[in-house]
Amino acid sequence: MTRDALPHLLGIWLAVGLVSFIALFRVSAPYGRHLRQGWGPTIHRTIGWVLMELPAAVLPVAFLLFSDRSGDVVSLAFLGLWLAHYFNRALIFPFRMQGGQERMPLSIVGMAFCFNLVNGSLQGWYFFSAGPARDTSWFLDPRFLIGLALFAAGYGLNLHSDAILRRLRAPGDTGYHIPSGGGFRLVSCPNYLGEIVEWGGWALLTWSPTGLVFFLWTVANLAPRAWSHHRWYLEKFPGYPADRRALVPYLF
Repeated sequence: MTRDALPHLLGIWLAVGLVSFIALFRVSAPYGRHLRQGWGPTIHRTIGWVLMELPAAVLPVAFLLFSDRSGDVVSLAFLGLWLAHYFNRALIFPFRMQGGQERMPLSIVGMAFCFNLVNGSLQGWYFFSAGPARDTSWFLDPRFLIGLALFAAGYGLNLHSDAILRRLRAPGDTGYHIPSGGGFRLVSCPNYLGEIVEWGGWALLTWSPTGLVFFLWTVANLAPRAWSHHRWYLEKFPGYPADRRALVPYLF
């Protein structure tokens, strides 16, 4: 691929994200609490999570290994932040989930695998080939510093919210309960809010078109999911806190 192809690729990728955003408000992705029949064969949820998240962790490293920028400190810092998220998401988070033998459709695993295949390739290609090389003065740029603060805050909120959800279930418990504390005081899905803030920070600290498109894709994927979760909580639990919003405190 050439650098000139990047705007066209990102335009197509963003259009796919817009279609997904509209579709996900109409049809809840069938995994977790929204699992239902009609989506084909299933796979153990832990295996599914590892398979679908692993490309995002592996591909940017592959671009590094075949790049002439292996000594680029700024690109390596970007990669370190990226892997901090995806090492957890692919190799730690799936093995800490509660729920026993829950399963997920292979079709969902396949779609998520394809997303991470494309997104991981775009990020790795940009930072180790197509994008500009930056010197270490970038670490003092306000865009990097503010973006890093947002990334860290979002990452922390995501991890803390996941920990609260894990503690809701005792060993052997497969039911669902109302989460409380932390970000759950304000929204039904602070874990998703954390990811959105995290990747918004990523787009800012990298100041890259690939980072911006990934941020928009994250919103397109997680905002409908949060809305589905919120409606599910309201329907399942009559005493669910009325002042909670789905994703954005006091607004949505």
